[in-house]
Amino acid sequence: MKWLLAAALFLTACSSQKTIGDGEESRADARLLTNLKSHVEYLADDKLEGRQTGTKGEELAMNYIAEQYKDIGLDPKGTDGFIQAFEINEGKQVAPGSFFIVNGKELVLHTDYFPLAYSWQGLLKGSAAVSLRESGHPWFVDVKTWIEENKTNPHYDINEAILKEAQRAASKQASALILYNSGKEVDNVQFNKNDKTPSAPIAVLYVTAAGAKKALGDKSSELDLDIAVTFTNKKRTGHNVVAYLDHGAANTVILGAHYDHLGYGTDKNALDTGHLIHNGADDNASGTAALIELARMLKKHGPKNNNYLFISFSGEELGLHGSKYWLDNPTTSTPANYMINMDMVGRYDSARKLTVGGYGTSPVWSEVIHTANPGLVVKTDSSGSGPSDHASFYRKDIPVLFFFTGSHSDYHKASDDAEKINYEGQRAIVKYIYNIITATDSKGKLGFLKTREPDMGRSTRFTVSLGVIPDYGYSGTGVRIDGVSPGKLAEKAGLKAGDVLLQLGEYKFVDVNSYMIALSKFKKGDKTRLRIKRGTEEKEFDIEFQ
Repeated sequence: MKWLLAAALFLTACSSQKTIGDGEESRADARLLTNLKSHVEYLADDKLEGRQTGTKGEELAMNYIAEQYKDIGLDPKGTDGFIQAFEINEGKQVAPGSFFIVNGKELVLHTDYFPLAYSWQGLLKGSAAVSLRESGHPWFVDVKTWIEENKTNPHYDINEAILKEAQRAASKQASALILYNSGKEVDNVQFNKNDKTPSAPIAVLYVTAAGAKKALGDKSSELDLDIAVTFTNKKRTGHNVVAYLDHGAANTVILGAHYDHLGYGTDKNALDTGHLIHNGADDNASGTAALIELARMLKKHGPKNNNYLFISFSGEELGLHGSKYWLDNPTTSTPANYMINMDMVGRYDSARKLTVGGYGTSPVWSEVIHTANPGLVVKTDSSGSGPSDHASFYRKDIPVLFFFTGSHSDYHKASDDAEKINYEGQRAIVKYIYNIITATDSKGKLGFLKTREPDMGRSTRFTVSLGVIPDYGYSGTGVRIDGVSPGKLAEKAGLKAGDVLLQLGEYKFVDVNSYMIALSKFKKGDKTRLRIKRGTEEKEFDIEFQ
């Protein structure tokens, strides 16, 4: 059910709040508005360089938030004061300084070529013809023949074949193995950042179709090759900021918002190009500011039948790392009552509305969501899942609410700046959340309900979905399932949380990105086979996309 009020009601309410005079409510509203703006402007300032996890900008934001919690009078509840550090292991990466130059023309990494994750590392100069295999020179191999010969072999593993060929080429004194595919069949040669295979004795590189067209040309002509292969294991440290308001209660309400953003976009998650600072005023300085001010309000005159835990998460933009880490390493011992998450709450208007997600995760929400509303135009979404930190708590059977004012043209772009925030709308949302917290205070521990799951992959790139929620923090090969949507294809096929997806039809995948590429190859009505790993056992399922 959707509860709608005219936009004029909200605007009139805001206007009247500003003209009450010298009343305490008017002064409190003015302070709240000033504080929200101050927080957003600091967090979204260029000097924080986009608050990318593991950077100096994240540290500046972390210190600012911790200082706010301290000034409010909250107890530190991290592992080092207010701070809970955690490591994000992003696996093997091709390091800067790697290159592949053919006849003076440099190929573009990941577009024209890539080294395999088990390649030898070092510098190599040499010459070779694609059609010749000579001792002391690089060897070229067209995997088209391998694929065609093993098309009906379900046990064929191209990586095993490449490793054997690399060993054989090294034994014949080849200096490198360079692979390409002149055919149309899928070869599934990929860079796998999680590959733990021991290093091959020689350099092993794959040239894409675009790279082959650009550089290989005449198979009989001699090519001058300059190659450098270097890997690094990319790790970074994120920091949750955790504060506590202890009322000695049996249960704890958790309030959260992520404060990290995209930095200069070097994690390839920005939607614009160029070396630009992504300040993330709405995403999610707005939610962080709201969290700080809710903490202030609850400390000053909040209800006392629950304890309150305030967590400013980092690592959200990389895959909900901070919230998952806290759940695996909690810093409080009292049971969680429910969790409220604020992500992008700075662009409210009556046309876009305020979305309140998680409406179906507890029967209590229907009793309080609408009566607590100060005049916002609201739409509800029952699902407990979604692309933000509340999903981590929902997976642990904790009721959640998710507050979100909608996407916009500045999302994940450098134009998401502080002057575009609707601070009066943000203030109204903070007061709305405070009202909800107050309304639930006498209701004890809230009951939990499972809800429908949003389909993964419903965008212009995808026409089908398995109906699974991926574990973005998984560091193995494949895609581990974090949840399965009721009534969807995955549940009907018998998939379970914890299963690892490995292959869809002829397309193998090594991580979420390559899984999405594989998924985009299918349309409704297509029949195929899905291969998964459950524990130590591999299983296959016949599926038909609906």
